[in-house]
Amino acid sequence: MMPLNTILVEDSKTIRDTLVPALAELADARVIAIATTATGAKEALEQWGSQWQLMVVDLFLSEGSGIEVLQALKQRAEPKAENQHVYVLTNYATADMRRRCEQLGADGMYDKSTELDAFFECCCALPR
Repeated sequence: MMPLNTILVEDSKTIRDTLVPALAELADARVIAIATTATGAKEALEQWGSQWQLMVVDLFLSEGSGIEVLQALKQRAEPKAENQHVYVLTNYATADMRRRCEQLGADGMYDKSTELDAFFECCCALPR
C-alpha cells in the first residue's frame, strides 16, 4: 500500500514537528510539502498538481489564512480529484467556521486540542 502524499499547511514549528511523524506513523502519510503561508500552500498546490492525496490546513497562518488556501483549491483550473482530501486542523473549530470550510470544499474540520483521534481515524480510512 502506498503512503498518502500529504501537503501540510501549518505555521507552528512545534505542531509541524509533532504532526509530521504522527501522520507517518498513525496514517501512513508521507509529507511531500510543508507550507507556512497561504502563498506557500498555493505554490505547493501548483507544484504537486494531482500527485497529492491529503492536504492538512490550519486556519491561522503566518501570512494569509487557511480560508485563502481553500478558496485557491476551489478556484484552480484542475479540480480536486476524487482521491484528494482536505482536512482543516485548527484551534478555531467553531460551528460557523466548520460550515464556511465545508462550503469551500473541505472534507472535514478537526479541533487540534480535542479531535486529533478522530482526525487520524479519518486519515487512516482514506482510500489509497
